[in-house]
Formats: sequence, C-alpha cells, structure tokens
Amino acid sequence: MRRRTVYLLIFILVLFGFALWSVVPLDRNVLGREGLRLGLDLAGGSYLVYQGNLSDVEPGNRDELMDGVKGVIERRINALGITEPIVEIQKREGEYNIVIQLPGIADIEKAKEMVGLFTILEFREQDAAGNWTPATGTVNNETLTLTSRYFKENTDVAVDQYGKPLLVFEWDETGAQLSKQITTRLLGKQLAIYLGDEPLQGEDGHVIAPVVQAVIEDKGQIEGLSLADATELKDLLNAGRIDIPLGRWVNGEFESSIPLYERTVTATLGQDSIQKSIMAAGIGIVLLLIFMLVYYRLPGLVACLSLGIYGVVLLAIFKLVPVTLTLSGLAGFIVSLGMAVDANVLIFERTKEELRGGRSLGAAVEAGFSRAWTAIRDSNITTFIACIVLFWLGGTMGAFMVRGFALILFIGVALSMFTAITVTRTFLRLIVGSQVVTNPAAYGVTSVQTVRNTK
Repeated sequence: MRRRTVYLLIFILVLFGFALWSVVPLDRNVLGREGLRLGLDLAGGSYLVYQGNLSDVEPGNRDELMDGVKGVIERRINALGITEPIVEIQKREGEYNIVIQLPGIADIEKAKEMVGLFTILEFREQDAAGNWTPATGTVNNETLTLTSRYFKENTDVAVDQYGKPLLVFEWDETGAQLSKQITTRLLGKQLAIYLGDEPLQGEDGHVIAPVVQAVIEDKGQIEGLSLADATELKDLLNAGRIDIPLGRWVNGEFESSIPLYERTVTATLGQDSIQKSIMAAGIGIVLLLIFMLVYYRLPGLVACLSLGIYGVVLLAIFKLVPVTLTLSGLAGFIVSLGMAVDANVLIFERTKEELRGGRSLGAAVEAGFSRAWTAIRDSNITTFIACIVLFWLGGTMGAFMVRGFALILFIGVALSMFTAITVTRTFLRLIVGSQVVTNPAAYGVTSVQTVRNTK
C-alpha cells in the first residue's frame, strides 16, 4: 500500500471527523457559529425594500455612497441584536434599493419600527404656535437642521453626580457652528430631540425636551434616558450615519421611512418548506444509492461512502463559513449531489471499460480515473461559469433566490470534485491494494477479455 494513499486516508478521516463534530447537532455552537444560517423562506421573518433618495447625489458617487449606507445599516441592525440579518443593494435602471431581511422578526410592524431607528436624531424648537419645528442655523450661507448627522462617532454613556445616565456627544465642525447659533438663540427655552417623526422619550415615557441652560459649542449631553436606552442609542449612533433618506418614491414625491415593498414569512411556512425539501432530498438520495449499489456494486458502495462524507463536509461548510441556506439553496445542494454522483458514474464506466478490455484491476482503476478526469473537469468548469453568471445576474436584477442557488451549487460542485477524485480514489486504491475483492463481477463487469492484441 502506497504511503501517499495512507496519508490521504488519514486526512480524509480527520476531515470527516471534524465535519461530523461541527454539524451534530445542527443547532450547536461551534467556533462562534450558532447552528445553520437559514434564510427567510426557511426561518421566517420580515423582508423590507427601501428606495434611496439620491436626487442630490452625483451619479458617479452613488455606488460608493450606497455601499456606505449598506455598511451602516448592517452595523446598526447588529447593534439591535438581530441574528444574522441580510442587507443587500439592488440596482436597477439607475435606481438603488436597499433590501433588508430580518430573520426571526415575523412582526412586520416591529420590523419597520426597527428600520425607523435608521433615521437620525433631530433637534427641534417650538414656534410661536407651540409646534415643534426643526432647529436650524446657517453655515456658509446654507440653512441646515441640527441633527446627529454632525455627531462624531465617539458618543458615550456617562453618569452624573446622582448616578443618572447621560448620553455624551461631541459635534464635528459644522455641528459645533450650528449648536452655538441655536443654543444662543434658545437660552432658557426647550430643545426637543426627535427620532424620526417621534419625540425621544425617557424611561417613564416623558418627552425629552431639556431647557437650554448654556451655550453649547463643541460637546453636549442628553439627560433623562434610562441606562438601557442610552446604551442602545449610543451603539446606533456610533455605528455611523446614513447620508441619504430611505423610503419610497410615489408620483414624484419621496415618502421617507415608508418601505417600497414589505413581506412577512411565517416560521410555519418555513418549517413546511424544510420538511418538504428534506423529504424530496431523502427520496432522491435513497433511489440514487439503490441504483449505485445495484449497477456498480462494490464501486457503488464506495461512491455511497464518498457521498456521505461529501454531505457532512458540505453541511460543515454551510455552518462555519457561514452560508445562508434558502429554499433555492437546498435545490442547489440537491443538484450538486447529483453532479457528485455523475462524476463517480464517469469514473466507474471508464473503469469497467478497462476491465472488459483485459486490464488488471489496479491498472483499470487508475486508467478509469485518468480517462474520466478531463470530462469531469470540463463539465464542472462549465457549471462554475454558469454559477458565476447566475450569481452576477441575480445580484444585478435583485433575484437573490437565484444568487443563493448559484452560490450553493458552486460550493457543492467544487466539493464534489474533491470527493470524486480524492476520496473515492483513495478508498478504491485501498481495496485494490489489499486485494480483498478481486472478482471483476464485484465491480459490475460480467465478461472480461482474456486475450489482448499487443501489436
């Protein structure tokens, strides 16, 4: 038995053991990953689409700006403690949409309320009629509203002399100029703080509208918040700012904070999808195994073992990377499993041809792998190209289910090349080298040419 084959066997067994440890049970925390990452169609949750108002942004700067918005939203959602959110940019005919998936948040109104936190804090003053209007100032001859847009990203929580929480912030250069003008004008008057269209409230429900007691230029603080609220607000503000309004366009008018599209997927529907997918996969796998065992016999058994290793390692990849598993992704997994079998079929048919031609068992196995390799390589390369095109088109056209299918099919086919060429080959070499089974009938060959023309 070749030393290289022994080393490969040890590597395969160690890899399989680690993968099995990683995926059993599926919901166990491994290396910081808590179970499989399921998409909305399997786990349930909320799906929201917002349009970005880019009317004041130069076309050449829009891609970079939207990437920044995406990053800020991801950090802010993570600050809310939502498990594995998905935020993606959808670009179509010059319009930019932000697609937000919130697994586990099946209440669409709650999801929209969370998205409402993406807006910035706005400072307001009372007009003569007692209405709260944006507090404005003038910088470089431009009238601007004082908002948390001008906070530096070092907002923190402190406590006063009585142990009450304070949200401490610092202005950038523009914010300092606005704050100086506004607090000078409002000495002895109230300055309210709004989050979106709602006033910021303290723990007991009172509106936070402190009286301006001094001119504030560089730094300031917000009193009246609970420790939990102040900490959450600090995390949201430090996650970065969104430089464009999010909402939807209706008849040429932009409606801020209102989603263009919303959908709720219940956990019951997701569980039903999982059960049906598992049933379909189970039936297909059983039929596949029966065919391989009946038609190819001992090599078919080896292929079944390789497919078992393939499935466990692929699940480990899904869990540890992690890959978001959707219903379309499950379809990609099943297709990749079929392609993994296809590679084994090519190898075994070539091997049978060599055995029928009178080659020895060892030579036939090696020749079978060698002759099948080019066909396996070329077919898988074309599949990789198709996956790349599907992934790109799915992102461009907003068809994210197509992207999920393409990604998982790509990963599955890449792994299937490893299991077909390395795992199956190693097992067959061990069997042939040990001469445990030498009868050609065990390899699916009933007649062997005993005389060969060597001329």
